[in-house]
Amino acid sequence: MSSLELYERRTYDVAVGEMSQVLKLYSSEGWPALEAGNHSRHLVGYFVSDTGPLHQLIHMWRFDSDAQRREFWANLFADETFMAFAAQLRPLLIRQEIQLLQSAPWGPRP
Repeated sequence: MSSLELYERRTYDVAVGEMSQVLKLYSSEGWPALEAGNHSRHLVGYFVSDTGPLHQLIHMWRFDSDAQRREFWANLFADETFMAFAAQLRPLLIRQEIQLLQSAPWGPRP
């Protein structure tokens, strides 16, 4: 593992009133697809906003390099089970933001 890891934060703005459906879909289809395809190995965690901008589902991923990150997403997007889930999720989302972060050379890491 490199000394500076790459983190990817994905923030989905969920349509007002649709968060319960998003959580249900992730619980019943999204998460099982991630685990079945061994895609969850890079996952740091999923989070739901409680203050600040509301109606957000945020997930954080950890990679050793940008090449590993790109390979991961290519493999995930080729997974038919996960993409069937994604097709149901997309209409419930308003916006998606992706932010790449590098770990600082000091302090704890998730």
